Amino acid sequence: MLYQLSLLLLLLWLGPQATPGMEDAAFPHLGESSQPPPRACPPRCSCPRADTVDCDGLDLRVFPDNITRTAQHLSLQNNQLQELPYNELSRLSSLQTLNLHNNLISSEGLPDEAFESLTQLQHIYVAHNKLSVAPQFLPHSLRVADLAANQVMEIFPLTFGEKPALRSVYLHNNQLSNAGLPPDAFHGSEAVVTLSLSSNQFSYLPPSLPPSLERLHLQNNLISKVPQGALSRQTQLRELYLQHNQLTDNGLDATTFSKLHSLEYLDLSHNQLATVPAGLPRTLAVLHLGRNCIRRVEAARLRGMRGLLYLLLQHNQLGSSGLPAGALRPLWGLHTLHLYGNGLERVPMALPRRLHALVLPHNRVAVLGARDLASTPGLAELNLAYNLLTSARVHRRAFRRLHSLRSLNLAGNQLTRLPAGLPTGLCALQLQRNQLRALEPEPLAGLDQLRELSLAHNRLRVGDIGPGTWHELQALQVLDLSHNELSFVPPDLPEALEELHLEGNRISHVGPEAFLSTPRLCALFLRANRLHMTSIAAEAFLGLPYLRVVDTAGNLGQVLVQLPPTTQSGPQAGGS
Repeated sequence: MLYQLSLLLLLLWLGPQATPGMEDAAFPHLGESSQPPPRACPPRCSCPRADTVDCDGLDLRVFPDNITRTAQHLSLQNNQLQELPYNELSRLSSLQTLNLHNNLISSEGLPDEAFESLTQLQHIYVAHNKLSVAPQFLPHSLRVADLAANQVMEIFPLTFGEKPALRSVYLHNNQLSNAGLPPDAFHGSEAVVTLSLSSNQFSYLPPSLPPSLERLHLQNNLISKVPQGALSRQTQLRELYLQHNQLTDNGLDATTFSKLHSLEYLDLSHNQLATVPAGLPRTLAVLHLGRNCIRRVEAARLRGMRGLLYLLLQHNQLGSSGLPAGALRPLWGLHTLHLYGNGLERVPMALPRRLHALVLPHNRVAVLGARDLASTPGLAELNLAYNLLTSARVHRRAFRRLHSLRSLNLAGNQLTRLPAGLPTGLCALQLQRNQLRALEPEPLAGLDQLRELSLAHNRLRVGDIGPGTWHELQALQVLDLSHNELSFVPPDLPEALEELHLEGNRISHVGPEAFLSTPRLCALFLRANRLHMTSIAAEAFLGLPYLRVVDTAGNLGQVLVQLPPTTQSGPQAGGS
């Protein structure tokens, strides 16, 4: 005792002269910066927090040792692991998250007993492995389970059953059939809101699914039938995905969806339905029926669906009588109607007044009468591309009531002149791939909000563009005149123009005054014309301080492009 007291007094007297570290070694409680020993962390892994071990993407082939027992979050994704040793995994009793995504783990390499001690596990991710069956037991505490993209053929009652906190289960891209999913697969798991069973081998909609479901994914299966009552308990379901199956009218009945009082999104596309299903919920906001065999839409099937916003009927077999007048009238709130790729010969009559977008390309519409669009004064987008419209059969008052129209697509028709009476609020006008031979100022008068105009792939020559044609287009920023028969740059282009497409014409010379009217030009496309080395006047681009792109590729030879100093650093200046 006396000796220790003497030594202590000596150290205090020596102060900083004492041997470094001596006080810590002999009397650790006297050290000025005593630190706890460093946390154990497996080699090459990172442990950013005391409860986290991250061994992501290290090409590991064996389970790492030296993982602290107190670890709560362990990531082993993107490695080469084939098995998990029971003794190593079972001692990590504090684990809440186990991420094994993208390894080579087989069912034999994932011992069921290991999970018995993981009583706090909440999240398990085993997607993209080689499991052939699911674990027979997963912890009672589980909240999220991801076993997607394996080869799972069988689920057991306690894989997901008796899990009161379980909310999300992902089983897509496996080999599950109805035989592999037991009736009590989710017994005692009354909180599941998301279940993904897509891209499996189910032949009918599995019964006894959790009544708490809000999102159910069953797309890309072999489902031909929804058994009666299979969806009778899912009253909270909001999203149901059944696309890419083999559903026919006989596989559904009037009660199939009748209990889904919360359903907002229903996707039945890519099936074999011949009619709109009966008994659809009135709560639907989106109904996707594209790529079926529907020949006729009956108003009775849509009655009461006043909240429907999006109706998609593209690529069906709707012909001249497929949408009778007023068939869609019950859909008071309809925002968007997709009818792409049917056989309609006219715009459907008596469409909902609040319709915002009508998408009708690739049909057989040959006539646009004075009152065909009269019922939709709020229409903002109209797409009639690739139909059979001719100028003679588009009434001069066809667009008269469309005061809200902002986008009009008439591409791919047989128009020889611009339609009359275009709405003055238009911002985008698509007229490419027609047979336009002339442009006159009258049809474009008043279009002072037009920003984009496409006239590509027509038969326009400079002499066919009337004087003053561009005068009204004071807001035009993008003009596409590519693939016409122009022999030089049209004069007096709009001052606001920023992007000009002239590729694929017959232009052989660009004079010094070609762009005097377009000081804001940023991009100019002149490829595939008849230009050669000296075709472009040296002064042609003077006064274009914003010019950044000049594309002259595909002409008769190397084209010499001289840009003003402010544009020399442009990323695509010049061409060959």
